[in-house]
Amino acid sequence: MKLHHFFRSGTSHRLRIALNLKGLSPQYVAVHLGRNEHLAPAFKALNPQGLVPALEVEGRVLIQSPAIIEWLEEKFPKPALLPQDIDDRARVRALAAIVGCDIHPINNKRVLDYLRNNFNCDTPAVKAWAGEWIHAGFAAYEALLASDTARGAFSFGNSPTLADAYLVAQVESSRRFDVDLSHYPLIRAIDQACATLEPFARAHPSQQADAA
Repeated sequence: MKLHHFFRSGTSHRLRIALNLKGLSPQYVAVHLGRNEHLAPAFKALNPQGLVPALEVEGRVLIQSPAIIEWLEEKFPKPALLPQDIDDRARVRALAAIVGCDIHPINNKRVLDYLRNNFNCDTPAVKAWAGEWIHAGFAAYEALLASDTARGAFSFGNSPTLADAYLVAQVESSRRFDVDLSHYPLIRAIDQACATLEPFARAHPSQQADAA
């Protein structure tokens, strides 16, 4: 198993968390987005989208972090990242989708580069753009957390789920955009709870070999 990733990529970060929670230790191959290594022919031969992460496994290449994480859940069902109840599974998937579908896609590198290169957005403008959509998503996430009176220390229940992998990676990205997280005490508490767990700590961008 070989994971092509970038230490600071939110999608790579969430997948590293999921792999660690599953107890898997792939070979890590750094793809430096700052040097546009993801656009090189060699990498695009693996993933025609030119995006990280990409997971080489069993003679094929899996792309798109949501699809890879769902594959991990089916291939390695224990420990589970989704609850057993069908309605609970839908809730966890919805929380993850707030990040994976509504926040991250419009704040990733290619979108922000387009703003810089085609609309002459400076750094404060780019951060304002990112912050707008992070706040919109996090406000909804926080409200959903508050409405779950049976929730434990994590996004759902008393153990980490798929939702926490998405959330923690997005919280880390939010800090890079100088987003004020004081409005989201429940999200911050989950982030702190996850930070004490080895799978999350080991997946942190600062702990990756390519972070040096």
